[in-house]
Amino acid sequence: MLLEYGVDMGLEEYRRHFIAADGGPEYAVRAYALPITATEVRARKGVLYRALIEPGVEPMPGARAALERLGRARPVAIATNTVRADAAIITAHLGIDALLRAVIVREDYARSKPAPDAYLAAAATLGLPPSRCLVVEDTARGLGAGLAAGMRVIAVPSDLTFDNDFTGAAHRLPDLDALTEDVLAAL
Repeated sequence: MLLEYGVDMGLEEYRRHFIAADGGPEYAVRAYALPITATEVRARKGVLYRALIEPGVEPMPGARAALERLGRARPVAIATNTVRADAAIITAHLGIDALLRAVIVREDYARSKPAPDAYLAAAATLGLPPSRCLVVEDTARGLGAGLAAGMRVIAVPSDLTFDNDFTGAAHRLPDLDALTEDVLAAL
């Protein structure tokens, strides 16, 4: 989307300003003196993002097995900053809807991560107090949201978030295959 304005943002810059930090569109408008607003950047990026995910998406390695394994004994929900239409495309492609009690999307709460709203909405939907909820997160923003909600957080960094600051996580796991009942029981 930024190429229209002569901006070729690399992956490292995208990781730092769009994934690790809140306000990526504001950053892009400011850093590159774009002639559009951050709201317009979000809208245009959203159209391109949807076109990228519509043909299919690959799950994080071990995701489906972790959902199956952990969902046997407890309700499982997704709390995402993604909008409803995009989340529906992704969960349908991954075939995980039946494994989830709820999918909490951006339209379901007021403030995006790192605010606690997404996780508080998930806890309310599941009928659980936040103190009885456990968050599995791959971003520092999500970690902050889970902690602010009063929940314990397990960090499982991805290829894009391996260097995020996960201070405060109850555990940091190398992958989702390591997310076992034994890990949860230790919490």
